Amino acid sequence: MNSPILRSAGLRKFFGPLEVLKGIDLDVMPGERIAIIGGSGSGKSTFLRCLNFMETPTDGRIDLDGRQIGRVKRDRSGKDTVVYSEAELCDVRKRIGMVFQQFNLFPHITVLQNVMEGLVTVSHLPKQEARERAVAELDRVGLSEKLDAFPARLSGGQQQRVAIARALAMRPEILLFDEPTSSLDPELVGEVLRTINALAEEGRTMLLVTHELGFAYRFATRVLYILDGVIHEEGTPDQIFNNPQREKTRAFIERSSEFSLKAMQ
Repeated sequence: MNSPILRSAGLRKFFGPLEVLKGIDLDVMPGERIAIIGGSGSGKSTFLRCLNFMETPTDGRIDLDGRQIGRVKRDRSGKDTVVYSEAELCDVRKRIGMVFQQFNLFPHITVLQNVMEGLVTVSHLPKQEARERAVAELDRVGLSEKLDAFPARLSGGQQQRVAIARALAMRPEILLFDEPTSSLDPELVGEVLRTINALAEEGRTMLLVTHELGFAYRFATRVLYILDGVIHEEGTPDQIFNNPQREKTRAFIERSSEFSLKAMQ
């Protein structure tokens, strides 16, 4: 039987007195495509950011390939806490790639240089090897003709595809997408979703926070509905979208204007 490639156990996150994540347990199996849905402020993006340590969890643990990230240290009061080394977290972020709502491209360098940057500065690849890998990933997302363009000359959809190519170039084992279409004009959403769908068809392990519920229905092997910092309900797309078992899940689906039977087809 396969083991989870990624696991969170009792994951909690506070921002000051505000508890945003209230103990999330999740096993992610290799090749799973998990869509994470929920209202604004429910904790979806914070959960994703904790999984690759853009945010440090307040409590709980995260395991990658069966090994706990960080080490347990007992403080003077006798409480066990998990401490993390920056070197370990750097390695984790290579293995768990993330694509953000905002594209976060460097405006003063070209598309090709943006994709090469992490390969050279983080992975320490020779420039020629980094260039070859960057060119290949930009071709994968349909941007081979934009290598020498600067980000400002691209549409929002093209910029997000550059960001996806940048994540892919690091050859992560898991890809996280944090509402990757939320900053785009409606006419540009489709090109990014088609790119994500093509990656899904390659059998990649992916977690996607999205408000595009019709796409989530087609994309996901499992759907999580997060409410008030916990997984309120989970199941297959058919279960969550067509036959939710909990009233708050049903109400969320019904009031989400993005979702309709037509969008599912």
